[in-house]
Amino acid sequence: MTRFLLVVPPLVGHINPLLGVADELARRGHRVAWAGYPEQIHRLAGADAVVFETGMPDVGLKRPAKLTGPAAFRFLWEEFFSPLAELMAPGVDSAVEAFDPDVVVHDQHAVAGALVAERRGLPYVTSVTTSAELTDPLSSMPKVEAWLKGIFASLRERFGDPEQTGDPRYSPHGVIAFTGRALLGDAPLPSDRIEMVGPAIAPRAAQSDFPYGELDPQRRKVLVTLGTANADAGTRFLTEAVHAMHALRERVQGIVVDPGGVLGGMPGGVPEGVIVREYVPQLDLLAHLDAVVCHAGHNTVCESLWHGVPLVVAPIRDDQPIVAGQVADAGAGVRVRFNRVDAPRLAAAVESVLDPAGGHRAAAEAIGRSFRAAGGVLAAADHLDRIAARPADVQAAG
Repeated sequence: MTRFLLVVPPLVGHINPLLGVADELARRGHRVAWAGYPEQIHRLAGADAVVFETGMPDVGLKRPAKLTGPAAFRFLWEEFFSPLAELMAPGVDSAVEAFDPDVVVHDQHAVAGALVAERRGLPYVTSVTTSAELTDPLSSMPKVEAWLKGIFASLRERFGDPEQTGDPRYSPHGVIAFTGRALLGDAPLPSDRIEMVGPAIAPRAAQSDFPYGELDPQRRKVLVTLGTANADAGTRFLTEAVHAMHALRERVQGIVVDPGGVLGGMPGGVPEGVIVREYVPQLDLLAHLDAVVCHAGHNTVCESLWHGVPLVVAPIRDDQPIVAGQVADAGAGVRVRFNRVDAPRLAAAVESVLDPAGGHRAAAEAIGRSFRAAGGVLAAADHLDRIAARPADVQAAG
């Protein structure tokens, strides 16, 4: 029996890939505990999950909607991820003391897990939830890269091992990336310890009473979603999407996710025939879909491609432009401009990915096959088992 401590930020998209891995590790007889925000982890992982509370920000991740490029990257680390590490570190340290883990698994953006494990001499493994973090996006921004190294050095001085100099986003013991080469392309990887396992597709707790009986078997089904963290930026886009779905209503049935309730104020209301829901069981629903319109969030993209579903991607910020570019380069979808696209253009993009002649469905299905071959949850658990089984002298060497 091995004890694994999973250290995660308060971001659903960063927790979801580890849910199935945690269940698989438990099924194999290992002990699993979490460090993070208990209410959120219990909601996602179940009431029986063992959770050690860590400090968390008073408010969630909020950033200016139009912030892009290097400025957006600096904002994320300066205003959220670096303060998050400082808040989480004491709780992670207490969790290590109480749970006595053999291996720490930390999300790439919860670097407190890496630094605390490093100081205590514990092997730790990085969980990477986006392919954008494997393309060295800072290679063309040396000043930003140097600035980030300074951030890490400062954090290390306070609660890590000051003798170490490596990037805590890529553990020397191992990195599990929930993506694959078919999406990533041929870009060189930042570490030779990266194990790409594809998306973690595993059953999740039912949280929805979705009306499957309303799905029309005579029409193509298209989901429109901007994920869970973009309600502040999505009003205009979702409104245009509803009009696009209505324009295609003779042959397409649109399902629009509206977690912020922003469509309630549409003049004339939501047109009949377009399904609008606050939440949908996305993994279950994907088996019924013909296309997905989304913000190019990595989890949504990979889950769609795992099911062979082509995409229309409208990136908003963060890693999304990089992921959107990967989707388009792989031929598995088309890209539109989030702030500029209107209903006619969005309808045309949807029609293009639904057209078999465009090859988008075939490309998505090919990526899906490669993702399934990568092993997902089982491959991730196997990799963690191998790292936990290494002799102590090998662990110390990284």
